Parts: sequence; C-alpha cells; structure tokens
Amino acid sequence: MKILFLHGWHSVPGGVKPSYLARHGLEVINPALDDDDFDRAVRTAQAEHDRHRPDVVVGSSRGGAVAMNIDAGSTPLVLLCPAWRRWGTAAAVKPGTVILHSEADDVIPIADSRELVRSSGLPDSALVVVGTDHRLADPEPLAAMRDACLGAARRRDAGMRP
Repeated sequence: MKILFLHGWHSVPGGVKPSYLARHGLEVINPALDDDDFDRAVRTAQAEHDRHRPDVVVGSSRGGAVAMNIDAGSTPLVLLCPAWRRWGTAAAVKPGTVILHSEADDVIPIADSRELVRSSGLPDSALVVVGTDHRLADPEPLAAMRDACLGAARRRDAGMRP
C-alpha cells in the first residue's frame, strides 16, 4: 500500500511517523513541503499525489491542512492533529476521513478536530482520541495511525465509509 505522508510545519521528511509506516511494510512518499509558503506546499503535495496516486494521504498538523487543500479525488485522508484553522481555506473534509488527535495536545486544540468532524458531517467515530501530546509519536498513536491507513484503504476498496 502506498501512503503520501505530508509532514508538519518545521518537520522534515523521514521523521518518526513516516518511518514507522515504512518499517511496517507500507510504501511512503514523503516530500519536503515549504514551511514559509503554504500555496507552494499545496502545489508540491498535489504534484506528488498526481504522480504517485497513493492509496491514502496522511497529513500531520500543518500537513493535515495541506492534505485538506489538495484535490485528492477518492483517496482517503488520515489527518493527525490537523492545523486547518491556521492554514489554507478548506473547512471541511470528505466522507471517509479519519482524524487522530490527543486530548492533551497543547499546539492544536482537539476542539478544532471535533469542529471539523461536525462541519464535515462525519460520524463521531471518525475522530480517534489517542496519544499524550501533539506529536503522536508514541507506540499507541503510531499503531492507530497505521491501522487508520489500512482501514481507510480497505473501506475505499470496498466502496464503504467508516
């Protein structure tokens, strides 16, 4: 399975989360996104999506906002503490999106993800509350991210929603 992983602000390709996915047998495309120019970051992500046609797009924090602002077609989104209120213009996500967020996130309030679920008409189950901080880099949230990717791809292939 192929994942397009969009990193957060001042993060770099090859971090803990995309490395975890790669160690678990997933092919990970992890482009460097411009930290200073959001539109350039979106263009880079769109080009990578169009070139590689991933099975799932994962966006972490600012990368979540980038993921929300590309045309991903039917490709499911898995968003990790998405910073959608800070960057971009998208204020809703498509059906089938899964959002992981920690109650203890001190960077992006979990209330933002709850609002995104409501405004998008997603079921409450689309928000997975996991982890102890914004990074979601501990074993439990990493496994939840992998499981969300696998589940999203299975549901898409079966033509189902979460």
